[in-house]
Amino acid sequence: MGKLEGKIALITGGNSGIGLATAKQFVNEGAYVFITGRREPQLSAAVKEIGRNVTGIPGDVANLGDLDRLFAQIKREKGKLDVVFANAGITPQTPLGKITEEAYDSLFNVNVKGLLFTIQNALPLMPDGGSIILNASIVASKGFAHWSVYSATKAAVRSFARTWTVDLKDHRIRVNALSPGYIDTAPWHSDSVAAIRANVMSSGTVPSGRFGTSDEVAKVAVFLASDDSSYVTGNGIVCRWWCRTGVSL
Repeated sequence: MGKLEGKIALITGGNSGIGLATAKQFVNEGAYVFITGRREPQLSAAVKEIGRNVTGIPGDVANLGDLDRLFAQIKREKGKLDVVFANAGITPQTPLGKITEEAYDSLFNVNVKGLLFTIQNALPLMPDGGSIILNASIVASKGFAHWSVYSATKAAVRSFARTWTVDLKDHRIRVNALSPGYIDTAPWHSDSVAAIRANVMSSGTVPSGRFGTSDEVAKVAVFLASDDSSYVTGNGIVCRWWCRTGVSL
């Protein structure tokens, strides 16, 4: 029997990268998974790739109307949510001195507002003992040039994990944050970050000498979603070069 047998899960941004890899792992462990994404063709392709026990619901987490429709469908079809992985996020660079109001609003609307209202809307469907996983980042505690606004959004996410743990303790709903480091996802293949990627690979910043994979992060998400982590809450689990063999609490 899988570690998530019979559980109902939601993964936002589940149409690519870490979200898609996690959806596959969840299904393989016995869960039924709802995934969301803004791009319908990519979402449909992800559903086809996962193959079973999955429903794709198009929508933007920053749009509260889309969230209302998302949770109405989940309630209608399954009636509950045991696990929520608030994974959707955007990662554009915003160099200090060139930050626009539009860029600032876009980052906070998706990474903070969207995540907050995803969780708040999910709570009425979550039974006692559920698991909430938030996708943060190592940038929440480390400083990198050109990422100040993005880093601030992820610091907010990390803070949510600590405070919501206290808010939800009476319902035994665990809240943890995943903080991936350099993970080999699509944004790292754009020309705009090619120099950063090359520097990471050559500078010794990552002792393993490579980027992590989405599958490696997904395995940590399975741990946090399952009863194996029943005494783990309020933590920020850092996924860097050791993701293959374990987690750092």
